[in-house]
Amino acid sequence: MTALIAMQSCYSAPMASLTIRKLDDELKRRLRLRAARNGRSMEEEARRILADGLQGETKTRAGGVAHDNVADAIAAIVDPIGGFEIEIPERTEGREPPRFDDWPDDP
Repeated sequence: MTALIAMQSCYSAPMASLTIRKLDDELKRRLRLRAARNGRSMEEEARRILADGLQGETKTRAGGVAHDNVADAIAAIVDPIGGFEIEIPERTEGREPPRFDDWPDDP
């Protein structure tokens, strides 16, 4: 039996579970009716509602507008005031790498 469980876990992606406590009876009834109308289980209907409600939440918000990335969000904030320039310093060779030849051998 343990081998079967191990095999199953390597072939299926792990999924999170969510328990919602103190759910209003009327809300549960409406979810059940909506799920029945759509030919889905209550669980599947709840997943769809969450997915639809959270769609697009990964966008970065700046200036009251959703942006696809942080660079666009920053530009939306600074462009109206003329933007800004960042001085990029000249590249240097860097420092000499550390030497370990004078370290003692393993204790």
